[in-house]
Amino acid sequence: MIIGGIFLKIWSAIGFIAFLILFLIPAPYGKFTKKSSKYLISSRVGWLLMELPTSLISLIFIFYFFHSLNSLQLFLLFLWNIHYIHRGLIWPFRAKIGHKKMSFSVVLLAFAFNIINSTIQSYWIIFIGSYENITFSFVLGFVLFSLGMYINIRSDNILIALRNDKEDYAIPKGFLFNKITSPNYFGESIEWLGWALLTFNLAGLAFFAWTVFNLLPRSISTHKWYLKKFKEYPKDRKIFLPYIY
Repeated sequence: MIIGGIFLKIWSAIGFIAFLILFLIPAPYGKFTKKSSKYLISSRVGWLLMELPTSLISLIFIFYFFHSLNSLQLFLLFLWNIHYIHRGLIWPFRAKIGHKKMSFSVVLLAFAFNIINSTIQSYWIIFIGSYENITFSFVLGFVLFSLGMYINIRSDNILIALRNDKEDYAIPKGFLFNKITSPNYFGESIEWLGWALLTFNLAGLAFFAWTVFNLLPRSISTHKWYLKKFKEYPKDRKIFLPYIY
């Protein structure tokens, strides 16, 4: 447990370094992909590849340790897979990204991150966390996890409906897009805050920190991009937190 705690501190420190770098260099996928790069692959293939370890690793843990898992542990792993089956197998085929490219370096880094993170989350749930009774933290975490997933998916649906196969970008409107530029990222952050409360361990907290380290700079870069691309972009929209920032 002490060794695990040290590893998570190092892991979180790496996330913070990535956080600082992403303020200077937006991750090269989506609207920030550099078309001049020599190493580009299909965005759909890239998403499928980099999200592959998330469910696969947790399912391996479930298969080998199923006999020792209680109902709450299984429930946590079920929620994990609900998110990543949607993110890794459903969203890539719903999103209109068939004609888009992404940097292979992003795929490799995300693939490596997902291997490490999925292993950490599964290991701590099965071997370190204590899940004998439903606590207030567990209930609150489930509410936030569900709310965040709803915000994330509904926001994604608005973006998907907004885009066509040729002209990718327009100003999104409706729902939380009227308040902030990136409600999809806000929703995902709320979701993993809920996960941190659900799991109530350092691994869940570290993943929430990594989520913010990744998505906050992305939200800021996206906001600046919209302001630059669209003169009519609403100047009163916040970036990440409704009414606050």
